[in-house]
Amino acid sequence: MRWLSSMTAFRGPRVWLWRWRRNPLRRRSDVLEAWIVLAVWSVVVVGGVLTGLAATHSVERGLARERAEWRPVVALLTQDAPKATTATTAGTERVWAKVRWTGEDGSSHAGQARVAAGSPTGTAVTIWTDRDGALVTRPADEFQGQVRAAMVGVVVGLSVAAIPFLAGRVVRDRLERRRMAQWDQAWARFGPTWGRTAG
Repeated sequence: MRWLSSMTAFRGPRVWLWRWRRNPLRRRSDVLEAWIVLAVWSVVVVGGVLTGLAATHSVERGLARERAEWRPVVALLTQDAPKATTATTAGTERVWAKVRWTGEDGSSHAGQARVAAGSPTGTAVTIWTDRDGALVTRPADEFQGQVRAAMVGVVVGLSVAAIPFLAGRVVRDRLERRRMAQWDQAWARFGPTWGRTAG
């Protein structure tokens, strides 16, 4: 830990916003980097938050529309459902089986739904359909919808924020390499004369 305190003493106290202050040692690349950092963090925070919120609201509206439009319908099995794979799962295992149902417009539909294993032909099961009578999954309830929308918003927001953040890191790394090259050139010129005094 002694070397850490030595480095701190060597660097001096941390000065906030030093790139924005007038200083004879401040280089143009320092000012450019300050603007880059400001622009990147503005885009990261504002863009990430706004995009995440927009994605959250979009998902919430979509799930709310599903809850409003999708309806439970009673369907009948048109074949015996497969038996349970083990005796311990009998009555609890869900399997795919063919079902038939009638839409709100009176049209007949057929498809596959998950039902209790071993259910005989003619068993009534509840399925969910959309406005067109097509088979869909059960819609998420309000709480599930909020959780799902929040998760999507976080993922989308972080993904959008990561793009300018990584681009800013690339630009800053290039600026740092350029500064190091300039230091090497300056040291190559003045290094041999370091410590000499006029005779």
